[in-house]
Amino acid sequence: MTLIHEHVLVDFIGADKIAPNRWKHEDVIKKVLPYLLEIKGLGIKSLMDCTPAFIGRDVRLLQKLSQLSGLQILTNTGFYGASDNKYLPSFALTESAESLARLWINEFENGIEGTAVRPGFIKTGVNPVPLSDLHQKLIKAAALAHLKTGLTICSHTGPALPATQQLDILKKQGVHPNAFVWVHASGSEDDFLRLAKAGCWISLDGISENNLIKNADIVKLLKDNGFLNRVLISHDAGWYRPGEPHGGEFKGYTTISDKFIPFLKTNGFSDLDIEQLMVKNPAAAFTVRIRKA
Repeated sequence: MTLIHEHVLVDFIGADKIAPNRWKHEDVIKKVLPYLLEIKGLGIKSLMDCTPAFIGRDVRLLQKLSQLSGLQILTNTGFYGASDNKYLPSFALTESAESLARLWINEFENGIEGTAVRPGFIKTGVNPVPLSDLHQKLIKAAALAHLKTGLTICSHTGPALPATQQLDILKKQGVHPNAFVWVHASGSEDDFLRLAKAGCWISLDGISENNLIKNADIVKLLKDNGFLNRVLISHDAGWYRPGEPHGGEFKGYTTISDKFIPFLKTNGFSDLDIEQLMVKNPAAAFTVRIRKA
């Protein structure tokens, strides 16, 4: 059982100010480890940490937490352009898509920041509007990196329009839509069936006690139309916040286990359906393999 979109630590100070000395591993571990042990006790085996570089990705920290919790924790490569590029390093504004892709491919082939840790997926992000030239470049870079590594592309997106535009870029670069995860798809009001039919993954990754019915309705819509095998679910929860007292308020990762799965079961979903959502779909979505259009 896998949670495909969570966070251990996020630092929103900005790419030009972020530094690893803004947090101490022992403080983060003290705060976060109990939440990881909690989901381990609920049967979760894997957690995908979606914090990109320049927003708080710390692979040494994740490695320690993985060893202490017994969870498999996957990290990522890529750059995040959402929030109007606040979390992009300055060189990303001027380097070519090919140059950015080489950086991400190097992390996959040789490890991240001098470690033996390699990324399990590509994480990027765009604004919830028509794609700018810069964000088109990020998606092209992700496509080029996928074609060399086989890593799945997860893009913070939201509305269906930029999701569709990203799929168009991927197809132009020769990447199949099933290498693309439409992150924060529940931020859209429609087009779930159209994009599922196109072949991408529909990620409902903001599940909380406040939106169980909304997300369950989307999952049911997709199931009733034969697309349950395109759905991914998670919380987008956590996270330790550097600069806030004791790491700030932390949101745990248990709502899906404690609330959402039972809610689905009372609304006609079988154990096999739950296995599809929590085991088979994550395995199919994130197996490392090149997927050409």
